[in-house]
Amino acid sequence: MKEEISFEEFLSLDIRIGTIIEIKDFPKARKAAYQLIIDFGSIGIKKSSAQITDLYSKEELLHKQVSAIVNFKPRQIANFLSECLILGVYNNEGNVVLLKTSDVIKNGEQIR
Repeated sequence: MKEEISFEEFLSLDIRIGTIIEIKDFPKARKAAYQLIIDFGSIGIKKSSAQITDLYSKEELLHKQVSAIVNFKPRQIANFLSECLILGVYNNEGNVVLLKTSDVIKNGEQIR
């Protein structure tokens, strides 16, 4: 288990729902990954690199809603600037399973 944090520290994370609107292969990434373009509604469009190629095809991901932390500083990954972090959990095989909502949610809604 990681070190305890305060509730205020948790509140500093801005976790939002967005819809993947574009997916590209990312051949320059060290591990197999996609480049994702995600619509977060009122806060705009953001890019993310995600190592989710083992469980998800580009066709499956298009128009899929995801949860992401949107207030990290952008991170340069090879020739791509990742602006948010898609949330997921590793399964028993070491592949990332995306976190998802049980219903369709308006893009940009904040997870609290």
